[in-house]
Amino acid sequence: MTDSSSKSRQAVLLLAHGSPDSVEEIPEFLLQVTGGRPLPSQVVAEVQHRYGLISRSPLTELTLRQASLLSAELALPVYVGMRNWKPFIRDAVQSMVADGVQRAAVICLAPQNSRTSVGLYRSALSPGEVPFAIDFVEAWHDHPLLIQAFADKLSTGWNAACREAGKAVPIIFTAHSVPQRTIAEGDPYESQAKETASLVGQQASLKPEQWAFAFQSQGMSGGAWLGPTVEETIRSFKEKGHDGIFIQPIGFLCDHVEVLYDIDIGFKQFAAQEHMRLWRAESLNDSPLLVQALASLARARLVG
Repeated sequence: MTDSSSKSRQAVLLLAHGSPDSVEEIPEFLLQVTGGRPLPSQVVAEVQHRYGLISRSPLTELTLRQASLLSAELALPVYVGMRNWKPFIRDAVQSMVADGVQRAAVICLAPQNSRTSVGLYRSALSPGEVPFAIDFVEAWHDHPLLIQAFADKLSTGWNAACREAGKAVPIIFTAHSVPQRTIAEGDPYESQAKETASLVGQQASLKPEQWAFAFQSQGMSGGAWLGPTVEETIRSFKEKGHDGIFIQPIGFLCDHVEVLYDIDIGFKQFAAQEHMRLWRAESLNDSPLLVQALASLARARLVG
């Protein structure tokens, strides 16, 4: 949340994907995502169905909460700009100009860098459209406080799952998939996502055989997307004799449709069909360690 009454020469701008506020807004939202390219009607209907099952996505609300906590931590104004929905990045920039901001640390709420996410956010902040200095954080997938935040959520949820199962449950770390051609063209996203998972595993003192990595939420519009899929990975653990699985998404910082539907509904139903149980780590949401990680990134790029 922006402290609009504060006139500061320095500020922070948080960037995120954005999410519609209602099922009815999804067609317009998807046009924002695709840059105006219409999607097949069945894809639009499926997205509406998924949003309907979770009532709404809390992404915007949680992002504004993260911004408010970060503002209090830094004693600086923090603005939020969404690439695909309100509040749009351009509107956040206009507010910053009106408030007299002259320098801003810009942080994407996607720790791993991909041109399909971070790259698109950066392109929305072209020098000709932003009349103040910005210091753009390219990636922070290995920030110690971020790793600790994920590890704490993992330990709490995983230990509870193991007690409930009466034995150790294997873990699948996940991140959002991207088209395979993106990685073939030199995108660092895959390696950074896997590094985040590895660091969280080390922080939680996991053995290599206790966890695996998979990509989730592959696109519905065709083309080859990065894998292995979560479904494939669940089956691989089943073949090893496991009847339960624990998932921690390390590519997302808060609850939204990829967590509340894809994991909590879609993957849980798939696991049940395979006669397996599924648990999930809580999302970071308003984690104090997450806020401290964001504050650390901002302080490193702002003067004084």
